[in-house]
Amino acid sequence: IFMIAVEVNTVAFSNNGFVIFLKEQKGERTLPIFVGILEARSIAGQLNNEKFPRPLTHDLFKNVLDQVDCKLIRVEVCDLIDNTFFGKLVLEQKGNSLEIDSRPSDAIALALRFSAPVYVEEKVMDEASEVITEENVEKSSSGKGTEKPKLSKMDRLKQDLDKAINEERYEDAARLRDEINELSQQTDSN
Repeated sequence: IFMIAVEVNTVAFSNNGFVIFLKEQKGERTLPIFVGILEARSIAGQLNNEKFPRPLTHDLFKNVLDQVDCKLIRVEVCDLIDNTFFGKLVLEQKGNSLEIDSRPSDAIALALRFSAPVYVEEKVMDEASEVITEENVEKSSSGKGTEKPKLSKMDRLKQDLDKAINEERYEDAARLRDEINELSQQTDSN
């Protein structure tokens, strides 16, 4: 099995949701993988060196692995079945190698925290990658970051809610939840 080394290039928002772009290190191809909002936030936060007042789930998992002296050696995007990507964590503890099934988004969020390499199996890259130009994805000056999309009011509210929960600002979160519910009801009645 031939694995291709990739870099997490950026996280962006599209009409279909959040997407991370994995660019091959020695080539022009980029693999787009759609991810959930929480995983996108975790990955983008790490790419942008954001600090959170409390550990996010991926920070917590890294802390646990560190405490039990388990190292993340690499992550792999190893399969694509019915438009679903499959990944795995390759860990090492006391000389023993472990492979753990994982969603690629979670594996990538951990790889960034451990500074571990990310690989994509060649057949997955051949099947699902694209050549993406600079015009397609806006980058920050560091070459990594998030696209600055025009979000709908609902998407902005959901992002603000996620941030309020992560920062444990529960009164703000409750207010935002109410705004989201109100906007949903308005949309449903139209």
